[in-house]
Amino acid sequence: MRSGTSIGANLEEAAAGESRADFIHKNAIALKEARESRYWLRLLSSTESLSGKAEEALDELLKESDELARILGKIVSTSRKNSKK
Repeated sequence: MRSGTSIGANLEEAAAGESRADFIHKNAIALKEARESRYWLRLLSSTESLSGKAEEALDELLKESDELARILGKIVSTSRKNSKK
C-alpha cells in the first residue's frame, strides 16, 4: 500500500519541482516505488492464494504496474538526456 500510494505523491512533488534536477529526482523515486509495488504484486501472484475475479484483478494490476514503470522509466531517461544538452 505504501509503495503504491507513494508513486502519486512523488509525481505531485515532481510536477512542482524546484528545478529540472528536482523533477528528475522525484520521478526517479516514483519509478523505484512503482518497481517495488510491482514486486509485491508479483509476490502475491506467486502465492496462488487468489482465484476467480481477484486473480483477474491482480493480473490487470500487474499489467498496469508494468506499464507505469515503463512510462516512468522513459520520463526519467528522457529528462536526464535532455538535461545534459
